[in-house]
Amino acid sequence: MSDIENQAIPPQPPQGDAPGAEAAPEADDSGRKLAELEARHAEVSDAYLRAKAEAENTRRRADEEVAKARKFAVESFAESLLPVKDSLEAAIAIPDAKPEQVLEGVHATLRQLASALERNRVVEISPAAGAKFDPHQHQAISVVPAPTQESNTVVAVLQKGYLIADRVLRPALVTVSAP
Repeated sequence: MSDIENQAIPPQPPQGDAPGAEAAPEADDSGRKLAELEARHAEVSDAYLRAKAEAENTRRRADEEVAKARKFAVESFAESLLPVKDSLEAAIAIPDAKPEQVLEGVHATLRQLASALERNRVVEISPAAGAKFDPHQHQAISVVPAPTQESNTVVAVLQKGYLIADRVLRPALVTVSAP
């Protein structure tokens, strides 16, 4: 062997180890991470837009349902009052009805009306004499001396009141005992 052959040849650095070559794998890694992040961002952005659209559609449908409920809320009530109207029209259609027949028809019509109100949760407020005055359900028209009753109790009902689903539609007009 020659001297040249015996000389140790320093190993050549791989081409990637050259100054500035270290950044290339990192750049590839960074580029891959950036592409992954951009893809993830696109997915999240798409999911957000879909969720936003779904929420808007749900809100719109709910608004439409509320509008329909308001529009047709009295439908059931109106249907239950139609027989009452029919009875009144039938009573008017009989020209020479006897007073007893008219009175009987009025009582039947009143029962129909009471039934229709009850089906629609309209309840009378008609406190008995001596019941405690309730300002939430009663309206005092006058205060009268009533020595046989406790003060601030109902003496008489001048006009019945009504509740609809536990809400006062019209308070009962009452006279109240003086203190």
